[in-house]
Amino acid sequence: MDSFSALPLVVLAEKFAALPGIGMKTAQRLAYAVMEMPQADAEAFAEAILAAKTQIHDCPVCQNLTEQAVCPICSNVKRDKTTVCVVEGPKDVAAIERTHEYDGVYHVLHGLISPLDGITPDHLRIPQLLSRIKEGGISEIIMATNPSVEGEATAMYISRLCKPLDVRVTRLAFGLPVGGVIEYTDEVTLFRALTNRSEM
Repeated sequence: MDSFSALPLVVLAEKFAALPGIGMKTAQRLAYAVMEMPQADAEAFAEAILAAKTQIHDCPVCQNLTEQAVCPICSNVKRDKTTVCVVEGPKDVAAIERTHEYDGVYHVLHGLISPLDGITPDHLRIPQLLSRIKEGGISEIIMATNPSVEGEATAMYISRLCKPLDVRVTRLAFGLPVGGVIEYTDEVTLFRALTNRSEM
């Protein structure tokens, strides 16, 4: 630890450690790796972070991350706009897209209801989903949140809000273990879950 005493290096490691899944030892290794980069690579790394923060925003339709005015999925005329798959985060969209079996559109909540963590329905993009349904043209909402306590609570909450709006609400038929994470699920299991979804 003695060699890890230069303040800018300590601050850099702390920034890495603030990222999810990064412990302090890994953060220190990453900080040293940055120090070993050529100046041009370090500047490109910093510029990539800033570019991502300044150029990427939420799609005004589905709330997924995009650098375009409307994301490529929402703007694709070949997608089935009558079916909306509701997911926790952008990484879940990427996971489902890898199955190449879903041709509808998405709605990204950016979280799950979790009172213990102080996350209430107001923190999620639920009003935007309800607005989309009220605009008409949507016949089915697929709740594709993880099969966790928070995922189930969120799915049930949204289902109750959607039912009076005359839209069918289904839940993925999870061949996933309870507590599983969609992001890390293989394509075959996800495909089966989509195919065998059930009404809520």
